[in-house]
Amino acid sequence: MNTDIVLNPLGYPLILADNDFSTINQLLNKEAESGCVFFILVDENTYQHCIPQLLTNVEVLSQADIIEIESGEENKTIEICTHLWEALTENGADRRSVMINLGGGVITDMGGFVSATYKRGIRFYNIPTTLLSQVDASTGSKTGVDLGGLKNQIGVFADPQAVFINPAFLKTLPTDQLQSGYGEILKHALIADKEYWNAIKAKHYTEIEDWGSLILPSLKIKSGIVKQDPTEKGLRKLLNFGHTIGHALETFALENNQPLLHGQAVALGMLAEAWLSTQLTTLSATQFEEIKEVILFNFELYKPAEANFERLLELMGHDKKNVSGQVRLTLLNEIGKGVYDIKCDPELLKDALRFLISI
Repeated sequence: MNTDIVLNPLGYPLILADNDFSTINQLLNKEAESGCVFFILVDENTYQHCIPQLLTNVEVLSQADIIEIESGEENKTIEICTHLWEALTENGADRRSVMINLGGGVITDMGGFVSATYKRGIRFYNIPTTLLSQVDASTGSKTGVDLGGLKNQIGVFADPQAVFINPAFLKTLPTDQLQSGYGEILKHALIADKEYWNAIKAKHYTEIEDWGSLILPSLKIKSGIVKQDPTEKGLRKLLNFGHTIGHALETFALENNQPLLHGQAVALGMLAEAWLSTQLTTLSATQFEEIKEVILFNFELYKPAEANFERLLELMGHDKKNVSGQVRLTLLNEIGKGVYDIKCDPELLKDALRFLISI
């Protein structure tokens, strides 16, 4: 991967740089000239593994205030946001302050939300450190937190000043975090780029060494879609393929102390929603079998009992794509061509869940 690749499709730069900190230094040095105070939001993992590298390479952050929270989706709550707002207040943050969100999707989602709402908005930068956040969560201006276990129920659209993506941070990750990010990479290919899918479909996530070569096309797919539909009125819904059923599985698993990582749940959601595509759109049986083979090659199944289907449907009923209580899905017409706003009745959703547990 070439270093210091800067994309500007969304009104702010997406900087893909493998251990090249020159562009982020330029941006933050300019911020410092205005007299701002920097705050860095981390969890215990990024505090241990990523802060040393960041502070060594970005001198202007050496005096930043570091705010640490516990990692995990269960901590992505309004209560933790209150703790962060209070920490900013106690440390004298004003409207010129700048937040650096250093971590995975929980950190960038919640840090962006806290920044966007503190004193009606302070500037923030996302520095994603997990594969999932590098290819998906940190880009696109969505911020937010969960409510009562329901994913991203509270939030706003807010632009970071920049997103700095350093694939070197991925070397600190356990393999299940790479697997989670790979789920979103597969999603990008399935909804928008058949050639991309063909290039990666035979690869097991543990065999991939140059993640930067996959991060770049995923960023281009997501940013291209978001540029056309920044607030998800239509086309951006394509990015939700696998998420209606996937989010329900993710929340249900967390409720039952068997947590799934987001990308793992989305991969299973994509498998179920690909099956639904054979029922509701034009996805062929041949292409469905191909998708099934790739997902099962990379992900283990999570099988809730049929007795839990009503709870899963209840969770799907809270999906933000729904209209007037009617579940609306993003599905596939074929590999590389997604379609959104497809109505689906509850019995067919149950059939999709039955398919999952029958494999």
